[in-house]
Amino acid sequence: MDRQELLQKVLSSDELPTLPTVASKLITLTTREDTTLSDIADLVSQDIALSSKILKVSNSAFYSFAQEIGSIKQAVSILGTNAVRSLVLSFSFLTIRSGRKKSVFNFEKFWERSLASAVASKLILEKVKGADTDEIFISGLLQNLGELIFARTFHKEYDELLVNIEENQHDLISAEETVFGETHCYIGYQVAKTWGFPDILALPILFHHDPSYYDGSNKHILNTIKAVHLSDLLINIIYSDKPDQYHKQFSKEAKKLLGLQPEDIDDIFAGVHHQVKKAGDYFGLKIKEPRPIQEILQEANIRLSLLNLDYDQMNKELIDAKIALENLTKELREKNKILDNLANIDGLTEVYNHRYMQHTLDQEISRAMRNDGMIGFILCDIDHFKKFNDSYGHQAGDTILKEFCTILQSNLRKYDTLARYGGEEFAIILPETNEEDALAVAEKLRQVIDSAEFEESHERHHVTASFGVSVCKPSIVDDFSKNSFISEADEALYLAKKEGRNCVRLYKQKKKWYNF
Repeated sequence: MDRQELLQKVLSSDELPTLPTVASKLITLTTREDTTLSDIADLVSQDIALSSKILKVSNSAFYSFAQEIGSIKQAVSILGTNAVRSLVLSFSFLTIRSGRKKSVFNFEKFWERSLASAVASKLILEKVKGADTDEIFISGLLQNLGELIFARTFHKEYDELLVNIEENQHDLISAEETVFGETHCYIGYQVAKTWGFPDILALPILFHHDPSYYDGSNKHILNTIKAVHLSDLLINIIYSDKPDQYHKQFSKEAKKLLGLQPEDIDDIFAGVHHQVKKAGDYFGLKIKEPRPIQEILQEANIRLSLLNLDYDQMNKELIDAKIALENLTKELREKNKILDNLANIDGLTEVYNHRYMQHTLDQEISRAMRNDGMIGFILCDIDHFKKFNDSYGHQAGDTILKEFCTILQSNLRKYDTLARYGGEEFAIILPETNEEDALAVAEKLRQVIDSAEFEESHERHHVTASFGVSVCKPSIVDDFSKNSFISEADEALYLAKKEGRNCVRLYKQKKKWYNF
């Protein structure tokens, strides 16, 4: 059949996937010049489940924003229209599964590889200076959309094609051209255009197998196509039985297409397996963490070196290789553990960072709700710290911050959480703590700081701190909000500073203030 007949059959098929209403309307809305951020936020907010998923990802390490995003309107404002559109489409497509008939095509494996490609595309394009990465994730995710469409609309023919490829080791592109007269790249692109996809999302689907065919002048689109193309090579290192072949091809083309240096490639290789697993968690896919690329390549080299060995040599080499792999695996686990820790720790003070605090507070609030328990939260701020920095310099200020945290940490319980909230402001989470005890903790910390001597470059300094305390039993509060809980401590801290600093103030629900 010719391409027009093929496309018509695809578009008229009852098995052609359809976009959810919000995703379809959003594509239309974002193509209009008069669309405002409020228009987009109002549309996305109509789908409560989708909104919840977007906020979850927005507040995850996927973006690593210091400040929590509490609403879709705020998400659109901070992330931007394109990034929100990318998230909406990602969640929409990841819900598509097989049609009404059984299929050889493995939809779960397809989405696992697609999600891995999306992660790889993002990691690759982030290495390109000045590149726009807002929509690279969805471009990587949908590069093989045509395969999904073929599997749904021509399920019998495509199943036979896949079986033939597996039995005879044929190339997918060549096999599709033989059977259908066109490839999944063309079909995916054409369907995407009928859905109203802009060129930045549609063209990478068409050209990702060979970026040289793109003859447009849009550098952003070209970089996206190249990154998506490279992601396919990278994922084949993980999922194919010829990792060494794809490794060589990726390294060569990454340098040629995007100018990536060896250190860039090593950095991508080191983190992609871990990021794929995290993306699965963010987007609701149960994915087993892939093996590290370094381990895959080492194993491939070992297999190659064993081909010409006799039995005794092979046995010895296998034992040595097994030991080497075990050591490498242990080393990678330790490095990943260190990386995870670094992602949660403030680099200067070495206490937990703002992102980790937000996550921990969510957990402790949930636990307090389940157990009908109390939870305390303290915000403290070093008094007149800007003046201190102006007088003694930022190096002295950094020393004070480190020592300040050391003193606080040594006077807290093991299960309390101390985190840098921002600048010279710190947050303390007190699980299972009532008002009296939370106030006692804050006052103890205030006194310890007030009596401490801070030494820097043979000079001794004295600083004080103000403390704001909020305490609550979340299970008995209607419409309890973490943001409101934090705001209460912030209001108490504001009052402590307003009333002279170096003191503790407690927030009360009836807007009354109590001194310690």
